[in-house]
Amino acid sequence: MESMLHHHELAAAVRNALLAAQADGALPPFDLPDITVERPRETSHGDYATAVALQLARPARLAPLKIAAAIADHLPPLDYLGQVTVSPPGFINFRLTDAWLQQLPERILADPAAFGRFNLGVGRKAQVECVSANPTGPITLGRTRGGVIGDTLHRALESAGYDVTLEYYYNDAGRQITLLGESVKVRYLQQLGHTAELGEEHYQGDYITDLARELLAEHGEALVDMPTDTFAVYARDRISAQQKATLARVGIVFDNYFREESLYETGKVWETLEALRARGYIYEKEGAQWFRSTEFGDDKDRVVVKAGGEPTYRLPDMAYHWDKAQRGFDLVVDIFGPDHHATAPQVLMGVRALGYSSDFVHTLLHQIVTLARGGGAVKMSTRRGLYVTLDELVDEVGADAIRYFMISRSANSPVDFDLDLAVERSDKNPVYYIQNAHVRCAGIFRKWAEAGLPADADVNADLSLLTHERELAFLRKALELGDVLETVATLYEPHRLAFYAYDLAALFHPTYEECRVLHSDVPEPLRRARLRFYRAAQAAFARVLDLMGMSAPEVM
Repeated sequence: MESMLHHHELAAAVRNALLAAQADGALPPFDLPDITVERPRETSHGDYATAVALQLARPARLAPLKIAAAIADHLPPLDYLGQVTVSPPGFINFRLTDAWLQQLPERILADPAAFGRFNLGVGRKAQVECVSANPTGPITLGRTRGGVIGDTLHRALESAGYDVTLEYYYNDAGRQITLLGESVKVRYLQQLGHTAELGEEHYQGDYITDLARELLAEHGEALVDMPTDTFAVYARDRISAQQKATLARVGIVFDNYFREESLYETGKVWETLEALRARGYIYEKEGAQWFRSTEFGDDKDRVVVKAGGEPTYRLPDMAYHWDKAQRGFDLVVDIFGPDHHATAPQVLMGVRALGYSSDFVHTLLHQIVTLARGGGAVKMSTRRGLYVTLDELVDEVGADAIRYFMISRSANSPVDFDLDLAVERSDKNPVYYIQNAHVRCAGIFRKWAEAGLPADADVNADLSLLTHERELAFLRKALELGDVLETVATLYEPHRLAFYAYDLAALFHPTYEECRVLHSDVPEPLRRARLRFYRAAQAAFARVLDLMGMSAPEVM
């Protein structure tokens, strides 16, 4: 159920006005286009606007201004719509009534968790795959950014009505797991004084030594003659558990963990190969199995099974996406780092070769994360010696700052994460700035309760008293949440939610300063109306913060 006015509702009203104008001869017959209603950049132009009359000039053979006037004249009465104006060269501008805006707090408070919901994805299944780090080491910042982007999209798609699965694909098969086992075994043997050395391709981090020490503490020397697989399974499972726990620290909890190994256990990998072969897309050359990717626009064909019989990463990835198609997802969003820009299209070529349209899959590639402190780059981790881990970052700045800064820029842009700014308790820090809006609302109600005043004093308040320009401006911005969420859910741009949260806070803080509640000179009816206003504002900020996976503190 949509919680409040959405621009699609107004677009439908414009469409009905066009049909009515055609029916009574004010406009000639012509096919109607898709009608777009948007928010104008200049608030002086109204709350919404449409340029559909400009689109219709040629098929209607009329001046856009005349078409716009006909549409305006045939708009049905709408309780939320006030002034409708036509402006050159053919724009129609709509302004909401103050009376309708003044009731927005009640619509928010009727179901705060549904604030901003819309019905785009009702009856449809979506999957968001993100992070998907190999179970061979700690979660890095690059994977963290993908996780935050994915989880935020997951929340936005749920608000759009989709049945969403947030999924993690574990690459728990292949050469990297063998190397992991070998690395732990070498460190285990070294702990016992045996001569053993790591090769350049082995995992070098201190966490490998920690795993070896755990095994030594639990089993002593009993594992000396055990095969590498014993160490690999132990390390894989321990690292996987650590990765899950780490991601949970920033509010990322997956609905499903899909194991690459299961594709081999069920025979799906080889079934995929044979299905591709049966469709004429596999051939053998120099002992290897090749995929005819050039038939789908690739610059060369790709090996999917090496001469020694080992699949390349492409084949299980194709099998995995074939499985996604067979699970009936209407939308799949794959979120990868910049290192996947060349390989991701090849996997989708495999989906097409298997007889499915790849249109249901959207691949989102994000750029890197760099850390800065004191004006300089942070390059090293004291723990890893190689890179900063998510656990280290949570310990230093907290989960909320991580969630916000990871989506504070478009996925196409790198994130410069300023560690000093992230912990600063001032309005310079956007996390503090946004959360402080919620804190200020909570403070009003805390002081109200401390004064012994009734908790339900704002129920049935006269909201027509909310006439201050700042109150109305805030309500207009609050109303935009549904449109923002639609943009996030359809264009896969979670940074727009971060921008919106900041803009909402920027309108709130001067409102808080100018539209007082607890001062003795505020008349009682207005006091109650403003209490209702701030209760709705608090609910709105709680909702927006939750959509970003952030907490809504009551004190800071």
